Amino acid sequence: MAKEQSYIDFDEYIRQGEPAQREAAYAWSTAIGLQAVDGLTTSEYLNDLARRNIEGELTMDQVDTLLDSYYESKTAREAHDDDKNEADKASRNIKKILSVKTVDFTANGFISLHRRIFEGVFKHAGQLRDYDITKKEWVLEGDTVNYLNWEDLRRALDYDIKQEREFSYKGLAQDDLIAHIASFVSGLWQIHAFGEGNTRTTAVFTIQYLRSIGFDVENDLFAKHSWYFRNALVRANYKNAVKGIDYSPIYLERFFRNLLLREQWDLRNRYLHVHPTEEWSVQPNLAEPKSSGQTLEQVPEQVPEQVHDLLHTNNPLVIELIKVLGHEELSISQLMEKTGLKHRPNFLEYHLNPAISEGFVHLLYPDKPRHPRQKYLLTAKGLALYKEIMTQP
Repeated sequence: MAKEQSYIDFDEYIRQGEPAQREAAYAWSTAIGLQAVDGLTTSEYLNDLARRNIEGELTMDQVDTLLDSYYESKTAREAHDDDKNEADKASRNIKKILSVKTVDFTANGFISLHRRIFEGVFKHAGQLRDYDITKKEWVLEGDTVNYLNWEDLRRALDYDIKQEREFSYKGLAQDDLIAHIASFVSGLWQIHAFGEGNTRTTAVFTIQYLRSIGFDVENDLFAKHSWYFRNALVRANYKNAVKGIDYSPIYLERFFRNLLLREQWDLRNRYLHVHPTEEWSVQPNLAEPKSSGQTLEQVPEQVPEQVHDLLHTNNPLVIELIKVLGHEELSISQLMEKTGLKHRPNFLEYHLNPAISEGFVHLLYPDKPRHPRQKYLLTAKGLALYKEIMTQP
């Protein structure tokens, strides 16, 4: 429960906190959210330290001391201790890095960034891998991206970063700008300079670089959609002529369109699968209700008359849940508390599951139902019904 409260606090500080609190909350939420790309979650202890740092109760030096002491003093080993240690210390390090606006935009700077993120975590922090790798990917049905051979890593880093440093964005149209940024980040990631922590390093380097050239990236997109970011990088670098699959940078471009242009592409991982179901075959832009492939779930608050009846439900328990959820993102325990219910199986069977199956509620992390920070929120269809309910006399 402490971990959930800490995470919720980040959003509260971002929306309502003082400027220093908002900046710290952005950095912490991004640092913690990025751990999801390797299936890691932070400990309740780290989340509490983050909250206290945001509130100004602890300096980062004090966070360092307390976190290191916490792991040094642990005598009884618990399940996933190593994973928690990695997630906590990497998050702490990333938060410190993101609090500084400068970037060393060189190959040495990129390698040094890996060392700074994973110092005290990996023995090989800041070292280029000296072996070739493959990784089975869910979005590729178990296939792998062809990563660069280890002998050419340093040469490739030098070349890609040098080319980007000399590139001029002057006069570039928005679409071309987004495509170029996506191409650079995609190529940098595909080099896969490190055996572990490559995506997290690429993400932090990207944030620093975009800030350094004038972009405002102070939002939580990397925090909430880090797994999409990684899978989009996978799709941008995968080609299989035998299977008729070409490189697909469009998904990564849509991530950056949301990040830099404030567009509203639906960043869910199922759209990225090489063989998606019909339901997930077209990724919608939620800001364009008439765009191709938009499902009823993305119908906006002002809906066409012909689908008006489909927005209603005869289930009073679903209506009750919609009224409770409103514009919030809540966990199961929070929803049960707000509805005054205590029996979890009944709540799931009669309230939450019907609301999901009828398309009024969806998961914040749909591809990871057991995600430790799982939340539930109204779909656009649910929001339309909520608005209608709340405006009735």
